[in-house]
Amino acid sequence: MGQNEIKQAIDGAVDYLTANPDDAKYTDSVATARLTDPAGLKAEVEGPDGASMSADMPTSVGGTNTTASPGWYLRAAEASCVAILIGMRAAQLGVELESVEVTVDSESNDWGILGIGDDIGEGVPAGPISTRVAARVRGAASDVAMSEIVNWAVDHCPVTDAVRRAIPMTVEVDTGG
Repeated sequence: MGQNEIKQAIDGAVDYLTANPDDAKYTDSVATARLTDPAGLKAEVEGPDGASMSADMPTSVGGTNTTASPGWYLRAAEASCVAILIGMRAAQLGVELESVEVTVDSESNDWGILGIGDDIGEGVPAGPISTRVAARVRGAASDVAMSEIVNWAVDHCPVTDAVRRAIPMTVEVDTGG
């Protein structure tokens, strides 16, 4: 699909959702993870239309380190979402892109994931303490216009939004008992 087709698709979605605002809110597709061995730390994840992935933990915490960790997949989701939204916004504005590369890294403290210090009130967040999005973009627009496209993409990316904003969460437990 080229930029013109992307713009047409986005314009069509905007027109439709503006006319039908109730259709804009929906339940996202489910991801279901199962430990491949209940005594291990590797998980296989299934989603819609045959989507799948594996996650594992490093050997330092008992994993087998056979694939990326869930935390890396979070960064990958951020990076790919921002890159895609840069492409979407550029298409909306008619800005031709030559290349887009988005790198996401973060800083974490393993005390959080391991629960170290919880018992003495020194709890550390289990997730990243900070994250950084670095975008390298080349195209037929000024540096200011490219920066605006990147910032728009970061602001409208559902994954970076989820990382930055507290989201209500419910937890349901079925123990079969």
